[in-house]
Amino acid sequence: MSFLLVTLLGFGIILTTQNPVIADETSSLQELANKITEYTNKLNELKAQSNTLSNQIAQYNAKINLTETKILQTQEQIILLGGRIDQLDTSMQKLEEAFTSRVVETYKIARYGDSVIDLAAASNIEDALSRYHYLQKIQAADRELLTKLRDAQNTYLDQKTDLEELGQVLSAQKEELDLQKSAKSTLLTVTKNDEQSYQNLLASAKAEYEAIQSIVAGYGEESEVGQINAGDRIASVIQGPSCNSSGGHLHLIVRDNGSTSNPFNYLKPGVSYENCSGSSCGNGGDAFNPTGSWEWPLNGTIAFTQGYGATWATSNTWVGQIYSFHNGIDIYSSDPTVKAVQPGTLYRGSFTGANGCRLRYVRVDHKDSSLETFYLHINY
Repeated sequence: MSFLLVTLLGFGIILTTQNPVIADETSSLQELANKITEYTNKLNELKAQSNTLSNQIAQYNAKINLTETKILQTQEQIILLGGRIDQLDTSMQKLEEAFTSRVVETYKIARYGDSVIDLAAASNIEDALSRYHYLQKIQAADRELLTKLRDAQNTYLDQKTDLEELGQVLSAQKEELDLQKSAKSTLLTVTKNDEQSYQNLLASAKAEYEAIQSIVAGYGEESEVGQINAGDRIASVIQGPSCNSSGGHLHLIVRDNGSTSNPFNYLKPGVSYENCSGSSCGNGGDAFNPTGSWEWPLNGTIAFTQGYGATWATSNTWVGQIYSFHNGIDIYSSDPTVKAVQPGTLYRGSFTGANGCRLRYVRVDHKDSSLETFYLHINY
């Protein structure tokens, strides 16, 4: 009996004692957590300062440092958890061996105990009862051992799942780091590291944002064209930069009873596309997840450059200095033809902003519906 209790106690030590190496890794995790707090505070300080090119680059550097530290933190967590899983694996093996051994011994004692109790009626009842109580303690210890084994198995499976999830987190963090580095490089290329070029970029984006907001609010000058069908040509995308856009694209907005809605809720899936909503095409960014039934307003492969709502660009680039919510989606293709996604009444309109730039658009008031679609950065 005493041997079994010592064995169980020993397993308890195996399951709970921390390896010195793991203890060092835990200390390292705390240091990384402190650095993450430091970089986060630095980033918040930079955001509160004046919006200059040097400040924006400093923000990129802080974000890059922050992401790199998070990667190190995740890698340390993987190592730490891997060590614990190895310990659990060893403990489980020993628990299984001990339990198998105890089952055999308990069976032998139980048979011996039964024979003793049968003989006890004619000889030594005190010895028989003593052995009977001993057997009960052995069986209770066996049940405790079995419980420890099951708990160890459950913990092992849970931590294996946690390890897999950490692997996914690490992969996403590495992708985010690549995007941040690319975004920084792109900004330096576009502005040629020149402060005035950066300020011009901001001013143009602000003018575009204000014009789009005014159009959605109903302040555009419009004229009715007439009834159109789904698939009819209604405009063409401006090729190249314009006074309200740094590059050719279609800004598609869906409005329902005065409020914008995500166009992906209406556009049908299955279209050929390339995701360019990160720092470059093919590098992720916003989710491309259409779930509706409408045909797309552009022909051919869709190049997707920004999604709806809080986007990768608003969180990771200078665009976030102008707005935090994108009220449509930005797309383009090799064919500039713009088509109506639904039948309705077509309107041609424009809005002239404070900078004197005239933003043209077309609007379709959908037939028998509260929905409208706006198509911006176009000619008609």
